[in-house]
Amino acid sequence: MSPALLKMWISFAGMAFMFLAIILIIVSRYKLKGAFRFVTALAAYIFMILSGIIMFITLFA
Repeated sequence: MSPALLKMWISFAGMAFMFLAIILIIVSRYKLKGAFRFVTALAAYIFMILSGIIMFITLFA
C-alpha cells in the first residue's frame, strides 16, 4: 500500500471518529441522564480529541 493511500485511510478513520463524537454528544445531551450521560459525553470528547490529533498528523506529516 502506498503512503498516500495509507494516509487516506487514516484520515477516513479521523472523520469517522468525528462523526461518532457528534452522535454521542447529541445522544448524551438530549436522550440520557445520570452516569450514562457522563460516560457517553466523555467517550465523545475522547473521540473528538483523537480525531483532531489524526487530522493534524495527516495534514502536516
